[in-house]
Amino acid sequence: MHRNEVVLAGRLSMEPAHRELPSGALLTQWRLAVRRPGGRPGFQRSDAIECATFDDGVRGSVLGWQLDDLVEVEGALRRRWWRGGSRHEIEVRTARRLQQAPPRSRSRTGRARAEAEARAEAEARDPGTGVEPDGPIAGTGAPGPEPVDGDGISRRRNSA
Repeated sequence: MHRNEVVLAGRLSMEPAHRELPSGALLTQWRLAVRRPGGRPGFQRSDAIECATFDDGVRGSVLGWQLDDLVEVEGALRRRWWRGGSRHEIEVRTARRLQQAPPRSRSRTGRARAEAEARAEAEARDPGTGVEPDGPIAGTGAPGPEPVDGDGISRRRNSA
């Protein structure tokens, strides 16, 4: 006997988004962060699980969900293919919110907006790269690309 049944309970880490497929079907997708058991230092502590549904009833259930809500879904593991790739996701048959997320003083969308503004400011300094010439990548503290001289050879490697 073959079975493909999945039950997940986790934190909503991507709000539900709806899109119409070329076939005309309406697809709703979201992501859950599900903790792994144990807590071994140095190991990944959670998994991001993609969820999707074509069901209007499930779509109606997820409409009011917000980031960090604790939710439970039931469905089947699917591998979805498209031109250029594939991925695994849970095709959800039932979904319910177990616990609403506590209110936040500053939403993730507010942080995302601030990060986007910082990227736009960095892009204004050096259009096309978001990098200050010979400087760090804006907003990350990471070093920028290696500086090169006129013939494309790295100055860092030549100076050693």
